[in-house]
Amino acid sequence: MNDYIYDIEAIRADFPVLSRFVHDKKLVYLDNAATTQKPQQVIDAVSNYYTNYNSNIHRGVHKLSQEATVGHERARKIIKNFLNAASEAEIIFTRGTTESINLVASSFGQKFIHENDEILISAMEHHSNIVPWQILCEQKKSKLKVIPINDEGEIIFEEFEKLLNPKVKIVSIVHISNSLGTINPIKKIIDYSHKLGIPVLVDAAQSVQHQKINVRELGCDFLVLSGHKIYGPTGIGVLYGKKELLNSMPPYQGGGDMILSVSFEKTIYNELPYKFEAGTPNIVGAIGMGAAIEYIESIGLENIQNHETQLLTYATKRLLDIPGLKIIGTAAEKSAVISFVLDFVHPHDVGTFLDLEGVAIRTGHHCTEPVMRRFKVPATSRVSFGIYNTAEEIDILAASIENVINLFN
Repeated sequence: MNDYIYDIEAIRADFPVLSRFVHDKKLVYLDNAATTQKPQQVIDAVSNYYTNYNSNIHRGVHKLSQEATVGHERARKIIKNFLNAASEAEIIFTRGTTESINLVASSFGQKFIHENDEILISAMEHHSNIVPWQILCEQKKSKLKVIPINDEGEIIFEEFEKLLNPKVKIVSIVHISNSLGTINPIKKIIDYSHKLGIPVLVDAAQSVQHQKINVRELGCDFLVLSGHKIYGPTGIGVLYGKKELLNSMPPYQGGGDMILSVSFEKTIYNELPYKFEAGTPNIVGAIGMGAAIEYIESIGLENIQNHETQLLTYATKRLLDIPGLKIIGTAAEKSAVISFVLDFVHPHDVGTFLDLEGVAIRTGHHCTEPVMRRFKVPATSRVSFGIYNTAEEIDILAASIENVINLFN
């Protein structure tokens, strides 16, 4: 893969939205951490399903149902291979990262969390990896403990070690911070947790689209991700879980497809993965997500990572040259995210004026309010890169920020 020629123009041509204009300016889309744009290959896969074989799955003997079932289960196999899971039974389809975490908090928590037990997360977590555990702690009278971060936005590993103890029943940790770009030492965290027999959930919503993840090499017990952040449709995601753990957990929801037999006296639950997939799933979402993974694999995760690292390096230097701009999150190991603040200009104003230049960024707390409080800022402006972004777009971004500063001065 190292000899792959990264044809950025060919890649950009696969994304129809990149040809549009916003406020009479060519769109510069730098909000990829919120959601990525969709290549024509994914759009075609979704359209093909609705055009040619729209049907419910698993239950039908007719041709359309069989084709839809094959398409849905083929997507599961694609994701299994993408993560190098041991079995397709370990791949549970959900609505996204948020539901995947809620599933584990509810089901694993119901079985294994008790009064005075502890759950360990970090200070850089997305709200979706905070609130479900808080709800569980309220229900179970257990305790949520938080690993602190330093001024660069890195986990203080010594404090993590101190917090590990036999009372901790699960560690739930983000792989890459959506607001800081920090890449956490996830393998080291897993290894240290496993020394005490503590299972680990990895929030990979911001990492699977940027670098190769091998769940068996990592050894994580759970891993969660969202389709819409990996160039696939919205409303679809995945929970990977080790088979023995998933088998030990009660169902998350009840309904059709998660059962083998129902009577008024007793219900027998279905085998994995269907035990956790009640009701009609997002069939077309799974198919579209499978097409998205095939698309990025055709480019290669290593090539994508190299491209985005170059963009991050260039953008960091370019933005730091702007007087009055401060980057929030300066970890030694970072992914393709830059959050920043400007002297005397509120992030919402920055985002509004950049939009008039055709530049799409994200402003606010990014669903990480504790991070904002840690760095004593109300919000940040965040730029995040994807496979189709260019150095020229970074130049447009920088020039637009300078225009905002001049306007407010």
